[in-house]
Amino acid sequence: MSQESDIRRLVNEAHPPRAADLAELHSLQKTRKERDTTDKAASLSATLKSSSREAGPRVVVREPKHLYLPQSPRSRAAAEAEQTDLIKEMFHEMGDIGLKPVVVYHNLSVPELYEHALKYEPSTHIVGQGALATLSGAKTGRSPKDKRVVKEPGSEADIWWGAGSPNYEMDERTFILNRERAVDYLNTLDRLYVFDGYAGWDTQARFKIRVVCARPYHALFMHNMLIRPTEDELHNFGHPDFTIYNGGAFPANRYTSYMTSSTSIDVSLKHKEMVILGTQYAGEMKKGVFSLMNYVLPKMGILSLHSGCNEGKDGDVTLFFGLSGTGKTTLSADPHRPLIGDDEHGWSDRGVFNIEGGCYAKAIGLKEENEPDIFHAIKFGCILENVVFDEETRTVDYDANRITENTRASYPIEHIENAKIPCVGGHPKNIIMLCCDAFGVLPPVAKLTKEQAMYYFISGYTAKVAGTEQGVTEPEATFSACFGSAFLMWHPTKYASMLAEKVEKHGTNVWLINTGWTGGPYGVGYRFKLRHTRAIVDAIHSGELSSAGYENMPIFNLQVPKAVPNVPSEVLLPSNCWADKENYTKTLSHLAELFVKNFKQFEDGGGHVTPEEAHRILEAGPRV
Repeated sequence: MSQESDIRRLVNEAHPPRAADLAELHSLQKTRKERDTTDKAASLSATLKSSSREAGPRVVVREPKHLYLPQSPRSRAAAEAEQTDLIKEMFHEMGDIGLKPVVVYHNLSVPELYEHALKYEPSTHIVGQGALATLSGAKTGRSPKDKRVVKEPGSEADIWWGAGSPNYEMDERTFILNRERAVDYLNTLDRLYVFDGYAGWDTQARFKIRVVCARPYHALFMHNMLIRPTEDELHNFGHPDFTIYNGGAFPANRYTSYMTSSTSIDVSLKHKEMVILGTQYAGEMKKGVFSLMNYVLPKMGILSLHSGCNEGKDGDVTLFFGLSGTGKTTLSADPHRPLIGDDEHGWSDRGVFNIEGGCYAKAIGLKEENEPDIFHAIKFGCILENVVFDEETRTVDYDANRITENTRASYPIEHIENAKIPCVGGHPKNIIMLCCDAFGVLPPVAKLTKEQAMYYFISGYTAKVAGTEQGVTEPEATFSACFGSAFLMWHPTKYASMLAEKVEKHGTNVWLINTGWTGGPYGVGYRFKLRHTRAIVDAIHSGELSSAGYENMPIFNLQVPKAVPNVPSEVLLPSNCWADKENYTKTLSHLAELFVKNFKQFEDGGGHVTPEEAHRILEAGPRV
């Protein structure tokens, strides 16, 4: 025997082959922790039950192992023949759709969801920094006019209905029809994705949420946005408190009652379910959970808030309210103050807590120098929605709006380097209400009384600038009650009265900050510099503004500080910055009239404040 043969023999003896063929070799590549999934499969089967499936479909958790892995060493031909027979038996020969097994991928890991998205979604790509870029479909934003709430005896008296309300009614029968449509559609698919997670970091106000969807990207999105359970928590998760059926790729039947388009987002508090049809925009799921929390938390004596939140080194908590474009996400993501959350919170007798497990930041115009925390959070595990990127380098162009202005980044809060985990804090020391005043007449900062805080909280003001939307040629006032009208379930005064009670009880300071224009409206004046706004926020946190001298601004009756460290004193009163004083007074009066007109719908108090309290709130607003 040659020396070469001896060497080959010794190598084979030292490293004998562990597999007879490539498929068997692949089976050795992955390990799986075996657990009893009987209860989990039963729970998922019940979730997917419909009137055509009284017992629910047979559920296979994850992919059936025997469909692609040889169970024992055998010839390739025999393994392939057996595999083919199994596939035929399970997927092709069962004509009754009620008997078709549904392959359910339950709480897959981030790498698994990446693999599934890349395999099954042609619009999905890995881009620079490792994020997953995808398209949300024809809808690149929410469809608030298509949101429906079931009018039910158990909650009807609590819900805000009528003029100004975001809650368009639907009856229970129509909800069930839409639910059946979504569930039946989901059961026709070859694969489904389920994510079980929590809403609410306060364990005494935590709700179990189940999301059933068809797209891996949607499962990853909710993996980021909900609070991720530990392995033990997931094993003992049981039945959810609220279930979302996302059949967004399938349209609503426009001939069904209450439908105004092929899109419908329906919530039933009785059934504790949400149904999505006709839109694949992931933000509908996030805000569906928030709508639920906006209903259930106040019933528990907990104030739900559409706000950002961070905490100082001494434990001082600040809440940031503000509509899109006002700087809420930017200012709450402060490198010197740990982030509790960027968008949704609860305020209980124990303090504040984040409702979510992640952040959903606007990505349009994102720059590292302006928002370093958000920029660096875009890495493996992050979803980039509707962004444009270079085909070869996969470098993202954050300034591009070819698909939509509403480009977004979804990432778990752990991606923020100085996030506070668990996401809870004490009672707020400061509340900052942000607006972007494109009329250029509001001051960069003002201190509010308790009644003013209620007035500006209920008003929820900002302004669109000319050119951002088709047909907008001059500044346009936008009012969104409680800085999140589209997600409210109770009347705005319910939330405002709870806010006032907590502000008074805990001695919280409330501030109005304008991040918009001065010296004239948009197109004439200039926008406040970000560094000056940050200096104002720093002075609030240091306590310097609480002891500052103030002067009154007419018409709005706002108390404006005479000096703020590192901010030019001449910009503090807007009248000083306008060359045309007459036009300034005219514009200020015009904006005051818009506030008064908007507030007329809330003058009666909505049944949550007394007539005397409603009058005091009204008196705290601008006078015309």
